[in-house]
Amino acid sequence: MNWYLQSGENSDVVMFSNVSLLRNIHGIPFSTKCKEDDYKKVYELMKDASLGLGYGLKFLPMKDMDDITKKSLVEKHIIDSKFEKKNNKYSAIIINEEENICILVNAEEHIKIQTFSAGLDLENTLNLAIEIDKKLEDYIQYSYNQKYGYLTQSPTDVGTGLRATLYFHLPALTIINKIKQVSNVVNNLGVKIRSLYVDNENHKFDFYRMNNNQTLGITEKDIIKGVKIIAQKVMDQERQARKRMSEDALELENKVYRLFGILLYAKRIGEEEVVDLLSLIKLGTDYGIIKELNDSKVLELLLYTRTANMQKRLGKKIPPEEQAIERANLIKQIINN
Repeated sequence: MNWYLQSGENSDVVMFSNVSLLRNIHGIPFSTKCKEDDYKKVYELMKDASLGLGYGLKFLPMKDMDDITKKSLVEKHIIDSKFEKKNNKYSAIIINEEENICILVNAEEHIKIQTFSAGLDLENTLNLAIEIDKKLEDYIQYSYNQKYGYLTQSPTDVGTGLRATLYFHLPALTIINKIKQVSNVVNNLGVKIRSLYVDNENHKFDFYRMNNNQTLGITEKDIIKGVKIIAQKVMDQERQARKRMSEDALELENKVYRLFGILLYAKRIGEEEVVDLLSLIKLGTDYGIIKELNDSKVLELLLYTRTANMQKRLGKKIPPEEQAIERANLIKQIINN
């Protein structure tokens, strides 16, 4: 089963872990200065290197990928929308069947090594990324400076080039209006927390992403340790808020089951409405209030009600006017399966 459909350690609050290592190839200009021949060199070098990396990795040019497949990767948080829309015939991904490894070629840097896992699992996720990084070094010479470390076009990524990211579900902190306070504290501790879903730069729903700011003058393991310490503080705050909410168990149960009823019996339903409903429904599932669901089904619902992944799962292109109906039908199938 793919990582985005699995439960892991502390997955009631921390849904997923992601580690990225940003690298550039020695002798080739950074992407802001790259010409077409430079992009081609990166592309060809990485295509050749991918053959010897193992892990069942496949080299997939973005130009050969249909729009729905690209968007489905965005919805899984494997690529971002900027990379999805990048108009570069020499952009590619190197990805395995489980999708817990995905290397971006010619993104903001020449190479972005990404590893993913369910729950709070930064150490194992980092170890896998470092393992791949060392294998790549057998084929490619990185841009590296003895004093500063790995060189990147963005000064904020120089050093380790490491981004450690956690995906949080924080409904209780949002409901009691403490999320902004927690974010302000966290953002002063060397990490950044922001909404996973944004609309005109305003946060939506109760899902958040947190990652480190510092990459220079600190080791990879120290970065992971620091992010984990702060993550624990966020988890503690969320669980305290949930405890306060659960003191009125009947009110919480009533609210959660009302939302579950809308989700289950709707004849047509929009993508954003599903995400909004599933926030408290996931909380109710974690508390054992909703017996009809488990965490895996909630994760299925979160993913396969997104427009592109819904179409991938159903194996057909769905006209916009029919998507709300198909989504409602798919929700019933997942819940009743």
